[in-house]
Amino acid sequence: MKTSVGLWIDHRKAMIVAVTNKGQEARLIISKVEKHPSRSGDSPLEGPYESQQVPASDSRQRTFTAHLNIYYDSVIACIRDAQAILILGPGEAKVELKKRLKKNNLDGRIVGMETVDKMTVHQVAASVRRHFSISDSCSRRIRFGQHA
Repeated sequence: MKTSVGLWIDHRKAMIVAVTNKGQEARLIISKVEKHPSRSGDSPLEGPYESQQVPASDSRQRTFTAHLNIYYDSVIACIRDAQAILILGPGEAKVELKKRLKKNNLDGRIVGMETVDKMTVHQVAASVRRHFSISDSCSRRIRFGQHA
């Protein structure tokens, strides 16, 4: 049974739609990645402990990258068995995921990458069916799951 997967991804969430001849299944993966912490407030921090109150930018970047890698590994675990992968998304996350897929020797399964704005899970499913020329009859049997 051939599995085709389409996913919409940004740094906050990934919507994955897997389509087989038995129907389709949608999954939502929420990242636990937070924006880079920055100094806020009207006045700068002062005093002898100022450097300890706000982490150095390279430390923040390492933490951010580590959280993203955990997130991408969760996405890869969900799509590992797919024979064909379509990646959709608005920004850098789709390119970063492609690099992670290459690192896992799965980049040969990528059949396309498209830059698209925000989409609903039904729009992702429609894009997957359209890209892989799958009839809409499969859409009646969609199951949703969430993975955090």
